[in-house]
This record gives sequence, C-alpha cells and structure tokens, in this order.
Amino acid sequence: MSDDSPAGETDQAREGVVRTAVVGSFPQPDWLIDRAALRKHMAPRIRVREVWRVAAEFLQAAQDDATLLAIRAQERAGIDIVTDGEIRRESYSNRFANALSGIDRERSGEIVGRTGNRIPVPLVSGPIERLRPVEVEDVRFLRANTERMIKITLPGPFTMSQQAVNEHYRTDRELALALADAVNAEVRDLFAAGADIVQLDEPWLQARAEAAREFGVEAVDRALAGVAGTTALHLCFGYAAIVADKPAGYSFLAELDASAVDQVSIEAAQPKLDLAVLRELPSKTVMVGVLDLADPQVETAEVVAARIHAALEFLPPERLIATPDCGMKYLPRETAVGKLEALAAGAALVNATL
Repeated sequence: MSDDSPAGETDQAREGVVRTAVVGSFPQPDWLIDRAALRKHMAPRIRVREVWRVAAEFLQAAQDDATLLAIRAQERAGIDIVTDGEIRRESYSNRFANALSGIDRERSGEIVGRTGNRIPVPLVSGPIERLRPVEVEDVRFLRANTERMIKITLPGPFTMSQQAVNEHYRTDRELALALADAVNAEVRDLFAAGADIVQLDEPWLQARAEAAREFGVEAVDRALAGVAGTTALHLCFGYAAIVADKPAGYSFLAELDASAVDQVSIEAAQPKLDLAVLRELPSKTVMVGVLDLADPQVETAEVVAARIHAALEFLPPERLIATPDCGMKYLPRETAVGKLEALAAGAALVNATL
C-alpha cells in the first residue's frame, strides 16, 4: 500500500472524476452453472462442485469462455474498473478457503449463518497454510484480456474465521491471524500477476461487529502487511437475493478508517443508507453502491446520477467510485447488463457537471 492518502492511487484517481466499478461478481451463464441448484446452497462455504453443468475435463475452458463474456459485458457497458466476474467460483469465499491446508478434507462443520439458518462450513483441524497460489491464473487471464484497470477479490481473514468451525486454534483471533498470513501471501502474488486493485471481501465485519472490534482490523492489517498496491475492503448486509430488508446503517464501519486498506466498498442503494456515514471514512476512497439489486427494474441514468450526487455531498469525486450494491451474481444476465449500462451512463451525467 502506498503511504499517499487517500487510497494511494495517484495516477488511478483523476481529480474531479467519478469512476465506476463492479463489486466483484457477475451472473454466470446458465450453460455453465445450474443456477437453481446454486440458489439452494446460496453462497456456499464448502465446495459444491455438483452445481457446474460442464464435465470436469472441459470446465476450465468453459469458465475461461464465460469469464471473457463477463469482461466484455463490463467493457461494453462502460465500466472503468473491471473484474473477472468471479465466474470460476461457487461463492465469493469457498474456493480460496477450501484450498488451504488445515481445512479438514473428510469432515465439515456447521454454524448459524447471517440469516439464522444452519449452514455447513469448513472445519479447521490443523494449522492453516496457503499451499499454492489460488487466484493468480485468474488475474493473469483478466490482465491478458482487457486494457482497463482490473480488480480481483479475495475472502478476508476475519470473514473466513467466522465461516468455519475451529478445532485447532485456541481462539478465533488466532485462527483469523493464521488466515491473514495465508491471505497476505496470496495478495502479494495477485499484485505480482498484474492486479491493479486487490479487494478483501469482509461482510462478517458487519455481521459480527463485536468480534470485529476485538480483532477484525488487526486481522485485515496483517493480511495487507508489506503489500505494495491499491487495496480495498468490501462489507455488506448480504445478497439482495437473500436479504430483503437491510438496515439503514452499518454496525462496523468507522473503525475501518484506521485500517491499512485504501478503499472501502459499501452498499447504499437498497438499504437507503444515510450517506452522512461517509464522513466516518475521511482517509479512504469509498465505493458506494448506487444500484439497488433487489429491484428488478433497471435504473435510469438520471436515478443513478441522483444517487451519485447524494454521495458527492460528503466525498470529492476523486474519492468516490460508483458501484452496484452486493450480489450481482444472482441477477438475470440481461438485468445485470442493463444496470451496469445505467451505472456508466449515470456517472457520465455527473462527470459532465463537475
């Protein structure tokens, strides 16, 4: 991370311009994944390989093709910062988490999830270590197939510690710090492979705010220690496909201003967030959700522009990145494309007035 404030972005953030980005995911094609089966597992914590429609020997090629479609859709929509759409993942977290040593290969655990349901999760029965790079080839593929700024997402150590049953470490804090070391090794490799931005997905900072205040920022900072590159952290209230009623405020947010991350990504459209909360992050660039993914209607450019203007009451344009809310993965593809086009068009309306 650069020492420059905010965001260590120098040539990336143009003064007086609001940029656009996706949070991470993009809808996977129906020919690649069984979306009905995926919804039954909804953000699985353990691997659920049965949701893939393509035979194992053809799966990588199919995922490459689908990733190219996701990249091109973002480019055509006019998005400034693109991702690989997380096309190769069953959920945002389970691919990386289950690739680590220390995760029991024979048994899984069970916890109460954010929505109150009991869900299967990884069981930690040994020391956590990263055995190999997990997402490096994803970054190389993305970098080779777009000239735009690229972002890759990675589950954060605090969230992974809360999405597991711990049978090895004395405390959840010790587990989170071990996971942070594994994440740190991955983040360094992702930047070396060409990522412009690496984002840690940490939704459970919001869901488990009390524990987050004990060791959440410590784990995040350890995951980013010594990292050279622009870093981001995403936290949210849960996918619109799962959570219909979202609170109008975060239980854990201001604490992130003291963290090592350069950018913070939050939802704002569906929860109708009081944007005065942006004052609590004076040293950060903030990705603000201006697309309501619970609404099946595609926003007009004017609606998006109004939401961006509302955020600009609290942030200068160079510290604002306009994004969707969380969970684009679960939208119909045509809806996702339409919303991204509205996002770019709305930002263009705003930028024309700055």
